[in-house]
Amino acid sequence: MSHIVVLGAGPMGLAAAQRAVTLGHQVDLLEAGSEVGGMAAHFDFSGVSIERFYHFICKSDQPTFDLMKELGIFDKMRWVNTSMAYYTHGKVHKWGDPVSLLRYPHLTLIEKLRTGWQMFLTTKSRNFAAIEHLTSREWIEHGSGKSVYAKLWKRLQELKFYEMADEVSASWIATRIKRIGNSRKSIFQEQLGYIDGGSKTLMDEIANDIQRKGGRIHLRAQAERVHIEDGRVTGVLAAGTNYPADAVISTIPIPLINDIIPDLPRDLQDRYASIRNIGAICVLFKLRKSVTPHFWLNIVDESMDIPGLIEFSNLRPVGSTIIYAPYYMPTTQPKWKWGDRQFIDQVKSYIKRINPSITDDDILDTKVARLRYAQPICEPYFLNKIPPVQTPVCGLQIADTCFYYPEDRGVAESIRLGRRMAESVLPS
Repeated sequence: MSHIVVLGAGPMGLAAAQRAVTLGHQVDLLEAGSEVGGMAAHFDFSGVSIERFYHFICKSDQPTFDLMKELGIFDKMRWVNTSMAYYTHGKVHKWGDPVSLLRYPHLTLIEKLRTGWQMFLTTKSRNFAAIEHLTSREWIEHGSGKSVYAKLWKRLQELKFYEMADEVSASWIATRIKRIGNSRKSIFQEQLGYIDGGSKTLMDEIANDIQRKGGRIHLRAQAERVHIEDGRVTGVLAAGTNYPADAVISTIPIPLINDIIPDLPRDLQDRYASIRNIGAICVLFKLRKSVTPHFWLNIVDESMDIPGLIEFSNLRPVGSTIIYAPYYMPTTQPKWKWGDRQFIDQVKSYIKRINPSITDDDILDTKVARLRYAQPICEPYFLNKIPPVQTPVCGLQIADTCFYYPEDRGVAESIRLGRRMAESVLPS
């Protein structure tokens, strides 16, 4: 058995450490922050334990279910009938089922038929190799039409990817559509899941299992240098402490890799440097009343600068209305430098426009969460851009959320890849 050091205690790092210690390895899990969980970590929102960044579970998320069963907490899995909607032209329109599609007033009959058929075929596709060469815009315009892209997709893509909106892979967006589209009770009813107590329930139980089995979790232990000698990994320097290692599993964001592992081959460093990321800012509101009856509200109003609102309390009941307003953008955008108050005031104005009955007295609390490396930009043929998880350095594996491609970031994919890395350790 080996001495393994895992970098990053987000869902992937936790899953890797838990699997490694279960297999009998000695494990040190190093986390730069003050708690485990990464993007799935919680905070106290005026008495409500809630994620800083929203998460939900789909029926295809088998790795999550398998690990919950292994940990003995599968009885905490809950399923809820949810719905999606579009906000445009000053009104909320239900979306996501055949009846809602036919009733949507801003598409022609031909546009509705083409859209419905493309979405249906997407949910039934086994893989998307045939569209890997296309951008999401090209694929949607070919299937549903240019007018449909302009009405339903263009604003959403621009508000998430800005100048890179037309570079996003068709395979990536199609995989997202398939995942949501197949999480249904019927063609008329979407069903999404949550864990009783939120993501913290799972993250904490994984951490507890690591420690029960002899693994060690070190918080506020930011990796400074991964040591390599004669082509083999030998240890990690973190927060001034040296951790010897036969193998290292890195799950930290790829943009950080070249700084902490400068001894990697130059061609590999170049491949890591070529992977682009954008940041995320999530504005949370705790309200007395609901904004809409929907879980997910896409916003395609040209006068609003957010792609949507996620009314999380329409998925997981928490006693109050919890709203997430996500801003995604390259960190080079001037708006990235806005203060929290500017984001809060802007979202508040949007919430009041969508539901004019909401007043300042209905706002119980607000919070802004930021993450610099939140979303990789996955262009066509992105799979060819991703280096192998196992590096040329013996005992060193490196991956982050972009390695899930064409799947998007998610807890289930984190668990799947983290466990696979632990099972593939090549000790030095």
